[in-house]
Amino acid sequence: MAKTLPSDAPGQHANLVGAGALAGVLSALAFTAVHHVLISPIWFALPAMLVAGGLCGLCLAWSYSLLVTTPTVWSWLRYNAFFVGMFVALGLTSIASFRPVTTIAALLQARTPPNALIAQAFPMTGAFTLAVAALLWVLYRPGSRGAFALLVTTCVLVLLLGLNISVLGLVSVPRSEWGVLLEVLLLLVSLGAVYAGLVVAMRRRRFALSGSNLRVGGSP
Repeated sequence: MAKTLPSDAPGQHANLVGAGALAGVLSALAFTAVHHVLISPIWFALPAMLVAGGLCGLCLAWSYSLLVTTPTVWSWLRYNAFFVGMFVALGLTSIASFRPVTTIAALLQARTPPNALIAQAFPMTGAFTLAVAALLWVLYRPGSRGAFALLVTTCVLVLLLGLNISVLGLVSVPRSEWGVLLEVLLLLVSLGAVYAGLVVAMRRRRFALSGSNLRVGGSP
């Protein structure tokens, strides 16, 4: 049974979603800068990345706003950490599911998206995405709107940020190049941390420090 929300809750949640979209754009900018330092310049892709960052940020804040009545720093960081963990799990699932058909050196030399590999891995990626959405439903037990938002958020994040990760099992990575994988992990953690931190900073007056209340399904 849904809990009664404060009268100004719609405005509060709208502001949270707006902050999430803006933080996503700023995080994409930060990601591009860190990628330039750690791996290679990708400024040519900045416009598309800003759009992707804004959309991912919007979806994260939107789905979160449908799961809680009172946003808290802890529940927000935990929610974002789950999705960072999702990308790590996607890479491990890919490694467990496939055998390498190319090398990381060949991919870096090609300088084009690995579309053929993405297509080959897509059935696994789709099943993994649905499994993650189902796990989130079990954890949060939302109503129909919340369940839909969780599914959309999971799909958007995987499609916009996770497709390159989904092909890891198809790529041979010698030990001498494991540093590249560590750099990718660092980028993901940095992206998630910057995004989550920016939202907290923008909406700090709305985030409580105590535990949160689930909006639908489940107990406070």
